[in-house]
Amino acid sequence: MYAIIETGGKQVKVEEGQTIYIEKVNAAEGDTVTFDQVLFVGGDNVQVGSPIVEGATVTAKVEKQGRAKKLVVFKYKPKKNYRRKQGHRQPYTKVVIEKINA
Repeated sequence: MYAIIETGGKQVKVEEGQTIYIEKVNAAEGDTVTFDQVLFVGGDNVQVGSPIVEGATVTAKVEKQGRAKKLVVFKYKPKKNYRRKQGHRQPYTKVVIEKINA
């Protein structure tokens, strides 16, 4: 059984026992998070939402909070002596999918 959930403005296909990295969620490590924006549930009994499946939830356990590797943003304009160097690290949450309730 699998499901497609919406979190952080993105759609993610998840299965039970799967580890995924999502946009930062305000939860401590070890907490349980419930996703109620379930768009699709697949398997033996297929359910398609319009836009979400009523009564379907996905529960996950927060394994880690972290930040991705640094991304260097460098802007410049040739012949104008304009140079700007900036770094960015996107925060993420690592979760393990425990159960799909459909």
